[in-house]
Amino acid sequence: MTPLHVAEWTHALEQHVFRKAISRREADRLQQRFHEHRALNLWREAPLPDQAFEVCAQLAQRHAARLGVRTLDTLHVASALELKAEHFWTFDVRQEKLAQAVGLKIS
Repeated sequence: MTPLHVAEWTHALEQHVFRKAISRREADRLQQRFHEHRALNLWREAPLPDQAFEVCAQLAQRHAARLGVRTLDTLHVASALELKAEHFWTFDVRQEKLAQAVGLKIS
């Protein structure tokens, strides 16, 4: 996990509240769960991997035209790949499709 993942997670939750896809209460519960997992060291904090931008560009070349993913979508997935993540969390449908396309387990 990188600081980008924390920012992306928080932004995604707030966007879902804005779109009324989830309630404020549900967002707060999910945010609490996220921070509990971080506190228990269930996720490893790490800097953005050196190769993440290169992998991001490769993912864009292979998948962006078909899936409609954007830079932060591919950078998030590239970071997970480079960090050898066991699970991938996302609310973004396009990002989820990309993660599945490259073999990440969706949580």
